[in-house]
Amino acid sequence: MKEFTEQDIERIEELIDDHNAAEATQEINSLHPADIAELFQSLNLKQAEWVFNLIDDEEKQADVLMELDEEDRRKLLEGMDSKEIGRFIDLLDTDDAVDLIQELDKEERDEVIQHIDDVEQAGNIVDLLKYDEDTAGGLMGTEMIVVNENLSMPDCIKEMRRQAEEMDDIYYIYVVDNDSRLQGILPLKKMLTHPSVSKIKHVMDTEPVSLHTDTPIDEVAIDFEKYDLVAMPVVDDIGRLVGQVTVDDVMDEVREASERDYQMAAGISSDIDADDSIWAQIKALQGVEEIAPSRGLLGRAHLLIGIIGGIVNSIILGGFEEQIAKVAALAIFIPLIGGTGGNVGVQASAIVVQGLANGRLSLRNTGKQIARECLISLVNAIVISGVVAMYIFVVINHDKAAVMGAVASSLFVMVVFATVFERLPIDPARATGPFIQITNDIVGMCIYVGMSTWMLHVFNVRF
Repeated sequence: MKEFTEQDIERIEELIDDHNAAEATQEINSLHPADIAELFQSLNLKQAEWVFNLIDDEEKQADVLMELDEEDRRKLLEGMDSKEIGRFIDLLDTDDAVDLIQELDKEERDEVIQHIDDVEQAGNIVDLLKYDEDTAGGLMGTEMIVVNENLSMPDCIKEMRRQAEEMDDIYYIYVVDNDSRLQGILPLKKMLTHPSVSKIKHVMDTEPVSLHTDTPIDEVAIDFEKYDLVAMPVVDDIGRLVGQVTVDDVMDEVREASERDYQMAAGISSDIDADDSIWAQIKALQGVEEIAPSRGLLGRAHLLIGIIGGIVNSIILGGFEEQIAKVAALAIFIPLIGGTGGNVGVQASAIVVQGLANGRLSLRNTGKQIARECLISLVNAIVISGVVAMYIFVVINHDKAAVMGAVASSLFVMVVFATVFERLPIDPARATGPFIQITNDIVGMCIYVGMSTWMLHVFNVRF
């Protein structure tokens, strides 16, 4: 398949603008569903609907729907009736079908399910909808090859061929007992090297790595990375095989989780894209839609809280006027105090969030982690405050000792606080981005004012 370039997009857009249906149809149907989805990003709704109707294969239309961004897919689905949506869902794998149905309203969801012609498909979808979407059960599909452990190899191959006719991709062959409980996995190599074995249970790989239906998605991703697999079986409470999770679905979830974490760290309260409406972006940036008594204001209206934090800082500095008037050099280092605290805090939080994401940090060893960070923070504090102290010693001429003591000691305390604060067992979504900056600014300013006042008294600087 040829590479889909910007020039291709521009050429197809010209065909769309000219309403050249014949050539546009030829171009569109030669593209991969993912490329068509990419093309849709530059089209308005009317153009997207026109292009979508040019696709001459319903299965390809269904694939295009699943390749689209959620917002683009929602707009297309709004122009379809429940019968048409049900027809497309009938063509999808169960995991994709469930993802699409979950995007619909409850009433529309029930109507669509009633219009699915394949009763077995509809039943599987209804069963999967019972699972939490943030678990392995909500992520899995039911399309897989399953054979009984008592089959001979020739009979196993026949059964595999029968099941494979209705499948697009085959990852593993799962072996179950008479009660549908997972017993093992049959590798392709053993099928080739043991063509006449009496029963496949004698050559299958026993004790396969599996997931439980209620395994959280983040643990699913960790297991895939740990065991380097492309698919994993999912079992219920009694060990029965109920589905499989594939690596492509896991990667989609990891990408979405990464985007959410990045936006949370930046203080964005909801999932937005660059092409969303101006009002939608303003609400997300301000946290307007998240402000509710039940959820609290903290960490929601981020920009507003930032302004309040700045006002608090100005009030703190207002009580520091006499000291600054006497020793003007103290004012020079105010941005340094705030900037250092914020930088240290953001770096520490990044390590924490990364550790939580890859499963290397947990609440079980919080005390050990905090103790470790205390040691790290002490070393960093000594280095940073030492460098600044030497700079002050060389540059500052008046009240050198007082300024050196005030700034260096403030930096020392601030670095320790900012580092350890990020290791506390609090919600990482709230302990990142604006919340870090605001907290560190206020605390840092209090530390600086307190330390400076004390040092000026120690060195008998009158004011």
